Formats: sequence, structure tokens, C-alpha cells
Amino acid sequence: MSSAVMLCGETELINAAGLHARPAVRLTQTAKSFASTVEFALAPAGPWIDAKSPVKVMRAKAARGATLRFRVSGPDAEAALQAMLALVRDGFGET
Repeated sequence: MSSAVMLCGETELINAAGLHARPAVRLTQTAKSFASTVEFALAPAGPWIDAKSPVKVMRAKAARGATLRFRVSGPDAEAALQAMLALVRDGFGET
């Protein structure tokens, strides 16, 4: 990996149904659009979930009001983190 720096951020899940099928797909597609490693967790200590894996993202079953914590590392980490936070804050376009 070209960058050893890990960036972290968190935001609240605001869309009514939480991280169901459509938001999970959008989250995965957004994560895959970056070269960086993108992971998220519901608790500060993890477990950390690969945001580029649709199956793993769906298994998280995050409900409205949950805090999604992201950690990102790689060549475009800053842009990836900002895109992930913006996607969640926008309610995945559902609000």
C-alpha cells in the first residue's frame, strides 16, 4: 500500500430503514470507486467490515441512529473518507 496513513471518521445513519439492501449497494459501490482500503464498524473497537464486500456490508444490519465509524488507508484515502461520510450523511439519497 502506498500510504501508511489511516484516516478515520464517523457519522450517524439517518435513513429510515438503516443499512438495508439499496444503501448497502451504494456504500459498496462508493468504496469500490477508490483504490484505498475502506472499512467501517458499528463499535469503536470493531469488528471492522470491508466496505467493498456487499455480503459483509449487508451482514452489519446497522439500524437508523447507529454510528458508522470509517477507517480508510491508501493513495486516495482523504477523498474516499469524505465520499463515504457524505454518502451516509445524505441518507444514501433516500431522505
